Amino acid sequence: MEKGYTRHCISDSNDSGIVVELGTICLINHVKILLWDRDNRAYSYFIEVSANQIQWDRIIDYSQYHCRSWQFLYFQARPVRYIKLVGTHNTVNKVGGDLKNVFHVVSLEALHLMNIPRVVEGIVTPTGNVATIEMGAIVVDGVSRTRNALLNGNYVDYDWDSGYTCHQLGSGEILVRLGIEIYAFLHSGIKYDIFLKFSAQPYYVGSMRLLLWDCDDRTYSFYIETSTNQKDWTMVIDKRDEQARSWQNFTFTARPVVFIRIVGTRNTANEIFHCVHLECPSEDPNFLLIENEKQRIAEDKKQLKSNDNEPGTSSETGGNKSSEEREESTVEEDILVQFENNSLDESN
Repeated sequence: MEKGYTRHCISDSNDSGIVVELGTICLINHVKILLWDRDNRAYSYFIEVSANQIQWDRIIDYSQYHCRSWQFLYFQARPVRYIKLVGTHNTVNKVGGDLKNVFHVVSLEALHLMNIPRVVEGIVTPTGNVATIEMGAIVVDGVSRTRNALLNGNYVDYDWDSGYTCHQLGSGEILVRLGIEIYAFLHSGIKYDIFLKFSAQPYYVGSMRLLLWDCDDRTYSFYIETSTNQKDWTMVIDKRDEQARSWQNFTFTARPVVFIRIVGTRNTANEIFHCVHLECPSEDPNFLLIENEKQRIAEDKKQLKSNDNEPGTSSETGGNKSSEEREESTVEEDILVQFENNSLDESN
């Protein structure tokens, strides 16, 4: 904690920061930074860029999110000469000394990539499940015989004794932190040793899939909350008044997510809540097919409504509209029937 980083004092006015000048104006769309990570602390921060140090553009705003270790950040390509990092929070608030209200950065890289992932407000929108060990997600709270059993991708080999993560009803929870798995190299003086590091940054997601333990006919009730800072929680799934079992697919308003909290409220067999597998976002192909079709139909209806509101629209358009709506309804029913048939095939 005494060397190998650059720092600045965090203030309420955010008037201080770390400014890096590139050798010349460069076109960049990707920044990688390494936040000091020799303990479990997390930081909040934002990044601004400029070509002349007069006009600054904020490209990343993670001031409300808890982030740690490596940060992989993407944005629209732009000419940049100056990069300013401004820390807004450090979760370690030790009274006195250097640990209070200080932002520490170990490394920074600025690049231009030919292809970058889809981002919403500077946050990556994943196309596949990021709640996996390979993607650096970890189970922070929950009981299981095998660490991170909830995230290891094995939703086939489970029984009465193993293959699930659980908590006692009325107390406890299952808490998952999303992240990125990094292979790091440490020089020991003779050779480089390889070890794993886990970083945390938000993902923009709007769906999940959960497998509840289903080796008998029991049912569960539960709810799911998400957070970006482990302090402010939003309930995105509420199944407290339902009897759920086996596979569960959910959609909700897409939002930034760092932490996922699953809380069981009822088990018809005993006082333990059991989860076998978690996906975020859902990777169920049938479920995604229906959701994508629903989204397409909603966009088509929105476009039709927009066209009807344009001046000069004839009454004939109204007749065609009802026909198109009937066609969309038929398409949606066909998709639902296809989903049901696929589900029957899988069960057989």
